[in-house]
Amino acid sequence: MRGKNIRLVLILATLSLIGISIAQIYWVRAAFNQEQDHFHRQVNAALNQVAGEFYSINRINVPNTNPIRQVLGNYYIVMVNSPIDTNILKELLTKAFAKRGITTDFEYGIYNCDTECMVFDEYVSSDALPVIESLNQLPAWSEANYYFGVYFPSKSGYLINRMKIWMFTTVVLLVVILFFGYAMFIILKQKRLSEIQKDFISNMTHEFKTPISTIAVASEVLQQPNIVDEPERLLNYATIISKENKRLKGQVERVLELASLENDALELNYTNISVHSILTEAVDQFSVSEAQGKIEFLANAKKDVIWADKHHFMNMVYNLIDNAIKYSNTPYRVKITTTYENGSTCISVKDKGIGISLGDQKLIFDKFYRVGTGNLHNAKGFGIGLSYVKLMTKEFGGSIRVVSSIGKGSDFIMNFKNG
Repeated sequence: MRGKNIRLVLILATLSLIGISIAQIYWVRAAFNQEQDHFHRQVNAALNQVAGEFYSINRINVPNTNPIRQVLGNYYIVMVNSPIDTNILKELLTKAFAKRGITTDFEYGIYNCDTECMVFDEYVSSDALPVIESLNQLPAWSEANYYFGVYFPSKSGYLINRMKIWMFTTVVLLVVILFFGYAMFIILKQKRLSEIQKDFISNMTHEFKTPISTIAVASEVLQQPNIVDEPERLLNYATIISKENKRLKGQVERVLELASLENDALELNYTNISVHSILTEAVDQFSVSEAQGKIEFLANAKKDVIWADKHHFMNMVYNLIDNAIKYSNTPYRVKITTTYENGSTCISVKDKGIGISLGDQKLIFDKFYRVGTGNLHNAKGFGIGLSYVKLMTKEFGGSIRVVSSIGKGSDFIMNFKNG
């Protein structure tokens, strides 16, 4: 799928999910408000019934005004203007609430307005149903002015629990959103991998094309009849074919070794190796004239023996030095330093090249990824060198990190436990 099509699908799908989410939030809030109004009406009806029972028991005229007042969203008070028996109140409240399907916990309290104190309060679980054997006549309290309050501590949870179908659809919507996000992540990741692999194939084609073309030209020269009369020229072209063949073979082996390592099919020959010895050998391979550049090697580690495969460790070091040179201006300056810290040998390969941005630093160890260099095409490669280095470092029980900034160069730092 093309990039524009992916973006269009992503935008349309995102807008659709946002619209559905807004509609879901609206309907859930509407349903909650409806449940809340229903709860309020049922509680008022139950409390009116309880108040009527007390008026009847105490032979008090029913007041003209509504004796029930909602102080808070989950707190109600009922004025009865008469003595209140706690057992009777508990019985009447429980039965009135059960009759109207109110099955949540509640707490009630009795307040004496004359003494301005709470006479009694109790928490009642929805599972409790007290039973009273008989309703004895309450004692006559002269000029008593009483009211009782009822508080529902779990009102919100109770209402939400009654909205099971809405909660179910909300959970389904959240799962859809998460699945959509994951699917988009996979699609974008696959798109990026496809682009990286496309670049890899393009780079690989270019890298293979050069030695193949060189070998083809040299072969044509060697096929000339009079070439045998020019032994120096014959040797020169034969050397070119041999050199390009080794180069081609090395590129193929790098790709195959990385694939074998990822599939756990690569056979490693572990042994105690000297880091200083291998670094010295690697530096010698890059020896050039002072005009082209300079590699400085400082062997400061007091212990340099680690447990690794010599061949692959050499390839790791070669890759880091090669990158340091490729991404530096001429004449290049590369500094290799070893130190010993906390039982580990630390290897630093530092250059003064073009540097790596913070965003690219998170991706440079990914397979096939190459840092963009604008219109510059002097830096050749497949984008597998640093991926190979990281995989092998991990295989040898070490770690690697990069410290870099644009225009100031890069410093690749590896740490290995000593063998």
